[in-house]
Amino acid sequence: MGRLFVVDLEGRSYNCKFCKTQLTLADDLVSKAFHCHRGKAYLFSNAVNITFGPGEERMMLSGMHTVADIFCCCCGQIVGWKYEAAHEKSQKYKEGKFVLERGRIIDGGVDSEFYIDTRPTISDGEDA
Repeated sequence: MGRLFVVDLEGRSYNCKFCKTQLTLADDLVSKAFHCHRGKAYLFSNAVNITFGPGEERMMLSGMHTVADIFCCCCGQIVGWKYEAAHEKSQKYKEGKFVLERGRIIDGGVDSEFYIDTRPTISDGEDA
């Protein structure tokens, strides 16, 4: 196996909860109104230091999508999924974006906390 090179992000980041590896920048946050079968999730425009599982068709709350699970490249824990393709026109904005599960990431900022929005929202997630 080859040597692992990890991308070092500059700025406030969200990190893997299990090994603290940086996964994305706070500036790449698109939406906090997503859910998965484990709870809240966030949509990001970019993610690094991840590996991909195989693409598969999944029925989500917003319709059928082709997605690939994403894993932390350092510890191997699943951290979310990437939208490869959306089958409905209204969902095309998700293509190429990443969902990170709130329970599997931590805010890498020293003085910051996650904002927890308690208002009910319509979101996407797996029908599981």
